[in-house]
Amino acid sequence: MNIKALRAFRYALSEGTIAAASELMHLSQPAVSRLISGLEAELKLELFDRSGRSLSPTPEGVAFYREAGRILDNLDEVRRIADEIRAGRSQKLRIVSMPRIAQYLSAPVVVEYSRKNPDVNISVDLRARREAGKWLAGQEYDIGIGALPVRHPEIRTVPLLRVRALAIFPRKHRLTGKNAVTTEMLANETVIRLMPGLLLREQLDDMFHSAGIMPERSLEVSSSQFACSLVAAGGGITIADEMVAQPFREQVETVPIIPERWMTFGLLYSRRTEPAKAALDFEKMLKDHVRRSCEGSETMQDLTGGG
Repeated sequence: MNIKALRAFRYALSEGTIAAASELMHLSQPAVSRLISGLEAELKLELFDRSGRSLSPTPEGVAFYREAGRILDNLDEVRRIADEIRAGRSQKLRIVSMPRIAQYLSAPVVVEYSRKNPDVNISVDLRARREAGKWLAGQEYDIGIGALPVRHPEIRTVPLLRVRALAIFPRKHRLTGKNAVTTEMLANETVIRLMPGLLLREQLDDMFHSAGIMPERSLEVSSSQFACSLVAAGGGITIADEMVAQPFREQVETVPIIPERWMTFGLLYSRRTEPAKAALDFEKMLKDHVRRSCEGSETMQDLTGGG
């Protein structure tokens, strides 16, 4: 596949015009147009709608960019990688993490690892759970951190910890101070839920369905962290866990849900290759962090086995 054609497609899509793409590539506009037409012919896809004055991506063009975007972005990394190899700094640790746990689990260990391994370049990408498995299977990353189970034939998982589902309230809410709450007790609350298709949304819906009720009012957001921000501002209540609630401890209260619901998190590796030493060193540090975090906690359980 013609790399120049891929670049032409990316620039035309991001800049919105062939003229802008031609300036970035230092090519004439007809040359850029020919590159894109050749790519469309090779892919057997119509990437742009040329019926109007402006250049608009077709649904197929948007889908192709969404799937191939990281590959396209990495094209410009080739020269940097060569420079680093020549300079003797070729080690790299590529991490993909669920946004929901990135701040609590990933961030402290990334900082610790970076401090102890100054010769290793680190990249951390935050992706939804359903995307992380796909990219990891494609060997875009060395290690993943996310919710389990992950059912993918080319992904191997290592459990790290379990966390109990908690109801998260604003300070001085009528239900704070209780030892536990049921979903029935939340029926009249404004419940802040994640968007359909996300794991925590599925778990939350299952809790209410099992109780035979649905909350009267709800807000939908795409991030557990933003859900907690809304709770802190008095916008309602949400269901999450200790890791998500931790940064908001000054503004929210947490109460366990009954019957108990637990969520498991762990590491993800591609089965295609053996983990690199950098990934294994990072795993050890992460397990140490998990063990320290779970000590004395009633809502977090260490699954590392102490090794």
